[in-house]
Amino acid sequence: MKCKKKIFLIGLISIVAISICVIKTNEQKNNVNQVSVLTSSSSLSNQRICWGIKRADNHLQPDLGAKNKEIMDKYEGISMGNAQDKYVYLTFDEGYEAGYTPRILQVLKENDVKAAFFITAHFANTQEALVQEMINDGHVVGNHTPNFLMSRN
Repeated sequence: MKCKKKIFLIGLISIVAISICVIKTNEQKNNVNQVSVLTSSSSLSNQRICWGIKRADNHLQPDLGAKNKEIMDKYEGISMGNAQDKYVYLTFDEGYEAGYTPRILQVLKENDVKAAFFITAHFANTQEALVQEMINDGHVVGNHTPNFLMSRN
């Protein structure tokens, strides 16, 4: 009887050991293609910069300000285009939906026009379907206010 218990115990330990080896091997195979990238925000500035322009006379482009221009150039942003190319940039400030946004999105889609929507946190939290439609339609969705926090359920 003792011999059967020993054989059973050895067999059970062997099955557990083999199972652990198989699990570890699968974990290693699954992790082969994963790449970790370490990032740090310590090099980023948290200095508040007010956005605005200084209007120019004689229909010249306004002054964006040196710091704002530097940031826009660094991140390849578009703030006002250039004086030679004639483009129109459509932007919408979305604070509290008054019922116009679905129609605006429909007209933009019908005319294959892209726009930028600058939304508040309240808008993002209360009009999630409209924000998702903006994204799905290829529009730019930007932050309208500081301290932008979205709640996620």
